[in-house]
Amino acid sequence: MAQINPVGWFEIYVDDMTRARKFYETVLGITLTELPSPEGFNGQMFAFPSEPDAPNASGALVKHEMGQPSAAGTLIYFTCDDCATELSRVEAAGGKINAPKFSIGEYGFVGIASDTEGNSIGFHSMQ
Repeated sequence: MAQINPVGWFEIYVDDMTRARKFYETVLGITLTELPSPEGFNGQMFAFPSEPDAPNASGALVKHEMGQPSAAGTLIYFTCDDCATELSRVEAAGGKINAPKFSIGEYGFVGIASDTEGNSIGFHSMQ
């Protein structure tokens, strides 16, 4: 079997889908797409844009009783050309900067923020 990246999908739990969707669309400059709910799901999902054969993983914002937003859980990093760009949009979109852009040596740069739901999220770039 060919080597693949280990993450195939992620879900970011939200309390207020409208508020969270606006935050991610504003900060990342993207449009999320509503996913049909599987039978018996009783929740809401909006997917991040994705290309099936491209590297990296995609995922969705999820409003469902099975998960609650948290700053103490898994940290998702969004790939960017320059993470300072996305970080510059965070506060205007209702989030908070936890760690401004900083170097991680040969692996590029990262910055950490909190979204409108209280989740910690990261941004990664090579410049």
